[in-house]
Amino acid sequence: MKRAKISYILVDRPDSFPSFESFAAALRHVKEVGFEGVEINLAGPNPIDIDALVRTADSIDLPVVSLLSGSNYFSEALCLSSPRDEVRRRAVERLQGYTALAARLGAVLVVGQMQGFLSDEPDRAAGETRIEACMRRVVEAAERNGATIAFEPVNHLQAGFNNTLSEVMALADRIGSDRLRPMLDSFHMNVEERNTTEPIHRAGNRLAHFHLCESNGSFLGSGHLNFKPMFEALEAIRYQGYVSLKIYRQPWAAGAEASVTFLKELLP
Repeated sequence: MKRAKISYILVDRPDSFPSFESFAAALRHVKEVGFEGVEINLAGPNPIDIDALVRTADSIDLPVVSLLSGSNYFSEALCLSSPRDEVRRRAVERLQGYTALAARLGAVLVVGQMQGFLSDEPDRAAGETRIEACMRRVVEAAERNGATIAFEPVNHLQAGFNNTLSEVMALADRIGSDRLRPMLDSFHMNVEERNTTEPIHRAGNRLAHFHLCESNGSFLGSGHLNFKPMFEALEAIRYQGYVSLKIYRQPWAAGAEASVTFLKELLP
């Protein structure tokens, strides 16, 4: 079986590190343990020194393959479904700015958690209408900048809207831009879909990105998910992107090291 390109999600944001040098050291560690790319978690209007990031990533041959945006919901309550015009305006502007960062890095921009919860907007139809209107404006920026948005179906316990692949694909169809494409996450599929391989086949060549996460959010192999069929499904659809490993219940370095060991045994 041909092995997919594997990247690692630094769940800790760049501003969680004491300095850029300590963040750069984390990038070097991700490279040294064997990953082929890195995914970065962003929050704030100017989340990182982009020039320094580009220099560091180029110097160690570790591409930044994707940018996470969900922390902006938790840190600043920026929410695409909010009934407050000002909140939605700021959320859209934040994501529009991130499309420029994504284009500069050649990375995809992951959007999902910034949709918010039903506690932000209890009327699901109203929330989804606002999300679509907001995403049309974000997609316009993505088209100007040449960036791709990977829209993530987030399970109903962690987002109030567009929880399934079907809903996300329908949203993408309504907006009608190749710059907005669906992604998948094994953790969310385990909650919302009937299995963790059929959605991969259904997304097919529209699949923009893929997150690999254990059922309990911890080390791969510590839960009940069977990852090998997912890799086989990705190979079957000739997926050309990265598979980003997400471990959020363990320190990032321990997660990176354990993941490499697990994958070497899974994908010899």
